[in-house]
Amino acid sequence: MKFIDSKIHGFLDYVVVAFLLASPHLFNLPVTTSIFTYILAGIHFILTILTNFELGLFKLVPFEIHGTIEVVVSLLLVVTAFVLGVVDNEIARNFYLIVAAVVFLTWKFTNYNSFKKY
Repeated sequence: MKFIDSKIHGFLDYVVVAFLLASPHLFNLPVTTSIFTYILAGIHFILTILTNFELGLFKLVPFEIHGTIEVVVSLLLVVTAFVLGVVDNEIARNFYLIVAAVVFLTWKFTNYNSFKKY
């Protein structure tokens, strides 16, 4: 069941960027995890503004490719969670396991064919 369309997905992308930017302060994340989180926010922002959907600004990356990148990132974030858990602490690990799950579920429930190309 894919109930997230391209417009909602775009909105969620910008919310995720804002959440990632605020997270180091909200959750008192350790330094290494904070730096990684800011970098991830920047990468996610760049991907979003480059995506060819309603809320993309430059429309260079097909929405379907955006989805492929997100599912790969969600899996890599699981690995990252355990690396940051060793480097920083279990708060970092748990934070990134949750972020990975949210990214994966967003991918799972998004209809990547919902954007009507004109």
